[in-house]
Amino acid sequence: MKIKQFEDKGLSHYAYAILSEDTGEIVLVDPARDPQLYYDFAKENNATIVGVIETHPHADFVSSHLEIHQTTGATIYAHSTVGADYPYKAFDEGEVLQVGDIKLKSLHTPGHSPDGISILLEHEGKDKAVFTGDTLFIGDVGRPDLRESAGNITAKREELAREMYHSTRDKLMKLNDDVLVYPAHGAGTLCGKALSEANSSTIGAEKNGNYALQKMSEEEFVKLITEEQPFIPKYFGYDVALNKKGAPAYKPSIKGVKKLDKNYTPEKGSIIVDTRPQEVFKKGHLEGAINIQEGGKFETWLGSIVGPDEQFYLIAADEQQLDTVISKAAKIGYEALIKGAFVMDSAAEVRSPEIDLQDFKQHQDKYTIVDIRNKSEVKDQKLFENAINIPLPELRERADEIPADKPVVVHCAGGYRSAAGSSIVESALPEAKVFDLSEAINDFK
Repeated sequence: MKIKQFEDKGLSHYAYAILSEDTGEIVLVDPARDPQLYYDFAKENNATIVGVIETHPHADFVSSHLEIHQTTGATIYAHSTVGADYPYKAFDEGEVLQVGDIKLKSLHTPGHSPDGISILLEHEGKDKAVFTGDTLFIGDVGRPDLRESAGNITAKREELAREMYHSTRDKLMKLNDDVLVYPAHGAGTLCGKALSEANSSTIGAEKNGNYALQKMSEEEFVKLITEEQPFIPKYFGYDVALNKKGAPAYKPSIKGVKKLDKNYTPEKGSIIVDTRPQEVFKKGHLEGAINIQEGGKFETWLGSIVGPDEQFYLIAADEQQLDTVISKAAKIGYEALIKGAFVMDSAAEVRSPEIDLQDFKQHQDKYTIVDIRNKSEVKDQKLFENAINIPLPELRERADEIPADKPVVVHCAGGYRSAAGSSIVESALPEAKVFDLSEAINDFK
C-alpha cells in the first residue's frame, strides 16, 4: 500500500492517491483541477485510477473528479445528500470500498458541510489513516459558515457547528490514537482559522493539541468555532455549485481563454486585473486596473476581489506569466470569466504617486489612512489610531466611504494587499491623491 499526498501551496490544498500495489489500482481523494499529476502518478506505478472520492463539494478550489471519470472511467464516490449532477455512487455512512487488501469506509462527518464525509482506511485488518476532508484539520476544524446559501442542502452556522461537535466527538475522536490524519487543507486556507503548518498528524496528537477537540460543552464549542472566522471570498459559493455540477476539462477550458494582442486597450469601464509586480504597475497602468500581483495567494485574492458574476481582462508582464495566471484562475473556475488576456510591456497613461515617507511620519493628520486588513487583524493590532478599516474583499463596494478631501494612504500587514487596495481606491477616487504604504508599514509596527 502507498499513500501519496499532493500539495497545492497557493490554495493550501492536499489531495491524495491511495495505491493498492497488489492490484495496481488507485483511489483519489479530493483531486485538484489539473488531473495530470494523478495520471503521472498512475503511470509511474503502472496502475489504474479506479475511484475518485469527493469528501464534499469544495468551496475554495475546483476539483477534477468529473474529468477524471470521463477520461479514465473511474467511479466517483460522494455522499448522497450532495445531490450531485455528475454520475456518482453514493458513499454514505458505513459504505465500504475495497481496493485490493485496502478497505475504505465512509464516515458521515457533517460540520463544515452537511454532506461531508471522512474516509477511514483499513489495511491488514487495522485502521491506519483517516482522510478528513474539511472536517478535521491539523490544529483546527472546518469552519461551519460556508453553507448558509450554497450547495444542495443549506444550513445555518450554529446548526453545522453542533453537527461538527458530534462528528468530532462521536466518530473521529473514537478512532485509535495512532490513526494518521490526512486533511484536505493546511495552514493558509480560509476553510479554517488556526491550522498548523504540519501536513499530517494522528488522532492522538489532535486530541491532545487541537483547541477544538478539548473537553467542553456543546454550547461552548458552538460559540468557539462560530466566532472570528476569516472572511468568505466571493468565489466560494460559485465553486460549491461548480463542484456539485462537475467542472469542464482543465486543458480545453484553459485553451478556450482568448489571448489578445500585446498592449491591448480594453473598452472603458472594463474590470482589468493587472498581475504585474507593483513597482512596474505604479510606473504606468491602464485606467481602473486592479493590481493583484502574481504570487503565492493570487487565486485567493482574485476570487475575493472579483465576483463570479463579473467578467474581467487579465494582464501579465510576459507570456509565461500570462499562462501562469490563467492556470491559477482556472484552479477556482475563473478561466470562464476571462474576457481576454494579454501581455503589457509598455507604460500606460496612469502613474501612481510615491509617498513621501518622512512627511507621512511627521504629519499623519494630513492624510486619510485606510487599513485594508481583516477585522480580526485590526482587533489584534491597530497600527494607526484614526485609520478607517475597510477589509480588501469589501473595498470595491465600499470605497465611496473614504473621504477624498485629503491624500489617502492605504496599508495592509506587509505590502501585498495594499498594492491591490491602493489601485482600487485610486480608481474609485480619481480626484484624490492615493498612496500605497506598501512594505513601509513595517516601520510602524
